[in-house]
Amino acid sequence: MNSYRRWLPAIALAVLSLTWGYTWVLAKQGLAYAPPFAFAAERCVGGALSLLVALKLTGRRLTLVAPFQTLGIGLTQVAGFMIFQTWALVEGGPGKTAVLIFTMPIWTLLLAWPLLGERVRGKQWLAAASTLTGLLLIIEPWDMHASLFSKFLGLMAALCWASGTILIKRLRAVTPVDLLTLTAWQMILGAVPLVLLALVVPEPATHWTPAYVGLLLFMSVASTAMCWWLWIYILDRVPAWEASLSVLGTPVVAILSSRLTFGESFKGTEIAGILLIGGGLALLSLLGWAASRRNPALTHPKERT
Repeated sequence: MNSYRRWLPAIALAVLSLTWGYTWVLAKQGLAYAPPFAFAAERCVGGALSLLVALKLTGRRLTLVAPFQTLGIGLTQVAGFMIFQTWALVEGGPGKTAVLIFTMPIWTLLLAWPLLGERVRGKQWLAAASTLTGLLLIIEPWDMHASLFSKFLGLMAALCWASGTILIKRLRAVTPVDLLTLTAWQMILGAVPLVLLALVVPEPATHWTPAYVGLLLFMSVASTAMCWWLWIYILDRVPAWEASLSVLGTPVVAILSSRLTFGESFKGTEIAGILLIGGGLALLSLLGWAASRRNPALTHPKERT
């Protein structure tokens, strides 16, 4: 059992990266049925309902333990992130402007040092440099033709995600709170501004077809509810900067699935970026494994709810 628990964060990260990565393909398809802000609101409402059902099935109570901190997480990591991401798609299209949100690890690394005391040490810098260089090769910030405003929106989405990451780490460091309950409240509080925005912004009506309902169910249950819970679970067990770098497997999956689904060809910089990100993530895993061998206490961390 202890050996199984040792691999749970890695398994969670793999599921998260695969699901969120393929979400980019589904998002392109979903926008054919629903306008951007309505699509974002419908995803989050569906995710909140899914989490409420999960709480009921697992016998957990919907207790709001730290209201102000949870509100901050919901407004940054859910509402702010989704609003800026969607707005970036509207202003700059579904191209590389939106992928700027994956600069999140850079901002998390910068914020985690002064706010959480989490420092990158020794060979960890090699892993960080490899993954971040790979990210730059994939994004190609020197070859963006979108407006400056749309780039700004993509960066704001990344900052919202990074801020929510820091807030979760700070909350869990001082307050015992059930992870599933925290995820549910994060989604509930974050969905409110999205619903209001969808009602205020003039957009075409959603085309409720069976295909869209099926797509929305997956996006709500798997991509939104399950993946945000997995993200909080991972953050609870590794440093914020390490979790943020590890999630860079997501744009790799997004590019691979998009190219294969739509029959697009790969660019040389994308292949180099994928290899660098893969090498950096492998090095992070190797360093973590070596640390657990030196200190067995790290191999079997105390389980927290």
